[in-house]
Amino acid sequence: MTTSIPDRGDDALSIRPAERADLLAVVRIENASFSQPWPYDAFERFLGEPGFLVAVKGDTEVVGYVISDVSSTYGRELGHVKDIAVHPEQRGDGIGSALLSRSIAVLAARGADSIKLEVRRTNDGAKRLYREFGFEPLRRVPDYYEDDEDAIIMIRKLE
Repeated sequence: MTTSIPDRGDDALSIRPAERADLLAVVRIENASFSQPWPYDAFERFLGEPGFLVAVKGDTEVVGYVISDVSSTYGRELGHVKDIAVHPEQRGDGIGSALLSRSIAVLAARGADSIKLEVRRTNDGAKRLYREFGFEPLRRVPDYYEDDEDAIIMIRKLE
């Protein structure tokens, strides 16, 4: 299923499940976005999963992605947003919000009763976005990232 998102420019934005042909663009966005990017094969493992979505401008330009899944923990279904990024030149246009919104819907449809994610302590823009979607800081994890930066675990309960 593909969802179209209203766009201010000429190219309409749509969100759809990731395909093998999207992987190089996804990895390029990952490398441009993070100092410790996931390798190609990490993305390859999520192909075919409902929570691996891409944002596409026009017909072919992948401009962002999200990876999320649901796991059973102590009898509860916990959604986990594992990775989300928007191409640096495309940020500020609502693409991250559109991806996160669709991801939350996918996780809810798969039975999640809450969703967690990790964010760098210093990533104020991402923390602001997550708070807009109802995520609350749960705890800090010291030295979570390879460069020893702390992570903030954020959680959102679903109704």
